[in-house]
Amino acid sequence: MKARAVRERWITDLCRRSLSGITVIELVLILVIVIALLLIFKNQLINLINTIFDKIISESSGI
Repeated sequence: MKARAVRERWITDLCRRSLSGITVIELVLILVIVIALLLIFKNQLINLINTIFDKIISESSGI
């Protein structure tokens, strides 16, 4: 009986470690993809942000 409980605890611990490792790998891959997209579209993002802030500034001067 005790051996069965130890074996079940070992299996659940192994599953937890496996699942937590998968989530870390997924998180790293997502971060790599986001950083790559930011680097690829850097100029377009900067232009978009500048346009948005210019519009905010020009429209807020009328207030």
